[in-house]
Formats: sequence, structure tokens, C-alpha cells
Amino acid sequence: MAIEWPDTEELAQVLNVDNEQDWSTTLDRVMAAAIDKVKSDVGGWDEATDEPTSAMAQAALRMAELFATRPDSPGLAKDPTYLRLLTGQRRRFGVG
Repeated sequence: MAIEWPDTEELAQVLNVDNEQDWSTTLDRVMAAAIDKVKSDVGGWDEATDEPTSAMAQAALRMAELFATRPDSPGLAKDPTYLRLLTGQRRRFGVG
């Protein structure tokens, strides 16, 4: 079974959004930004060949939740749950 990135419907469930249609544009944008964040944090992402793992997909959903509920928080990328999900998933590490 191939793992897929979370979609707007799943994000709406996590956020308890009653009418997804009213928020679809915003939720789409938030989910896309979260997926891009995970790809960037993993590093060396090749759109043609790479696929998410279940941990990466869950990390994207967690980041989307954080983007939606705490957009001004300076420590989003240091969220313990997000970091645990990306443990062992990274291909490239920043130089200090």
C-alpha cells in the first residue's frame, strides 16, 4: 500500500472544521505549505521518484495543524511531535 500525503478533508477533521467547503481554499493552502515544509526538512526531495513514508505524512498533518492553529508561534519547527515523526527520515542536515 502506497502512503499518500494527507488531504484537506483529513486536515478539516483534525481541526474540527464543520463545513470544509467554506474553508477549502485556506485548508488546501495550509496543507500544501505543511507538505512543502516536510519535504524541505527531509532534504533532497525528488518529486519524480520520492514518496512519503507514514511518518512523513503524519508530520505534514501535524505541521498543518500547527500552521492553522498557531501561525505566529516562533517554535513550529521545534514541535516535539513533529520532530519525533521526522526522526530517521532526514537525508540532509543543516550545518550549524
